Amino acid sequence: MQTLHYRFPATRTPARAVHIGVVASGDLEILLEPSDTTPGEAVVRVRTSVDGFDTVWREILTRFFDRFPVAGRWELNDSGATPGVVTLRMHQAAEHADDGGQP
Repeated sequence: MQTLHYRFPATRTPARAVHIGVVASGDLEILLEPSDTTPGEAVVRVRTSVDGFDTVWREILTRFFDRFPVAGRWELNDSGATPGVVTLRMHQAAEHADDGGQP
């Protein structure tokens, strides 16, 4: 088990807290909370069952936050998700943070 920490500049404040996905084989859980303590910044903690992918995580997250600068505290709990699943879950979290979770 490995824990990674990242920070990215972010300009969009989420409207609410979000919970997306599950911690299960090949999937990813994301918890996003608005944060008054880190305005203008996305603080990301990744807990992953797969060690040694620091560079891959940084690239995926950098690409995401370059396009979707959603601020707040992000917690990603990974159970072997592929980069495609990570990107999907991150987009879902950003959408729900903006729309209040409406379908």
